[in-house]
Amino acid sequence: MSLLSFEIFCIEFYAEHTGSTGPQVYKKFADSGLLAALKTEYEDLHGMSFEYLMRFFDDYLQGK
Repeated sequence: MSLLSFEIFCIEFYAEHTGSTGPQVYKKFADSGLLAALKTEYEDLHGMSFEYLMRFFDDYLQGK
């Protein structure tokens, strides 16, 4: 999966997970630094399960 495809996957599935829209999640990811983290941590994250990613995003956005 390319980095761009992974970013879109993460945004869209997190939007579904939280009941938000894609643009809302994109802004939240960009403002929090999570979007940049997806790029730097791509090698580690892209092989993780959907459940792990959603938990990781929840924790990251809550400052854990």
